[in-house]
Amino acid sequence: MNAPPRLLPRRALLATGALLLGGLGGCAGRDPAPGFGYTLLDGSKGHTDRLRGKVVLINFWATSCVTCVKEMPALVATHERFKARGYETLAVAMSYDPPAYVANFAETRKLPFAVVIDNTGAIARAFDDTKITPTTFLLDKRGRIVKRYVGEPDFAELDGLVGKLLAEA
Repeated sequence: MNAPPRLLPRRALLATGALLLGGLGGCAGRDPAPGFGYTLLDGSKGHTDRLRGKVVLINFWATSCVTCVKEMPALVATHERFKARGYETLAVAMSYDPPAYVANFAETRKLPFAVVIDNTGAIARAFDDTKITPTTFLLDKRGRIVKRYVGEPDFAELDGLVGKLLAEA
């Protein structure tokens, strides 16, 4: 008799990249995104309520994350391609990332979008206790989570989805 197939724990699936897309823990499929206030690198404050009516990409990242650094030029390109049409990007630096490293990274790469310091980890906790970087959430104009990417997104797919969301009333 054959033994039943062994199921891999969620952590192993994430490590192998088998769980790249979709709704984990109720965080996709047009569920409302948590609202939150944030502090930008320049010390100014913001709140997600001000982003309603826009398509928003929220990217959890760290300067020590090789994949995060690799995907950043593609995030910049997506931002530049769609920003004039009502698209916003929030790059949320993880709580363990030293603010000086984040500021240096953003400055040397001339990131054209908002860089948020999540020094307490509250924002990551609000988004299904995000711990893995990069993790990216795409929100529609009503502030609902449409897609969650763990790992680097397929940017052709992401760009197509952003274009579709921007076309929605």
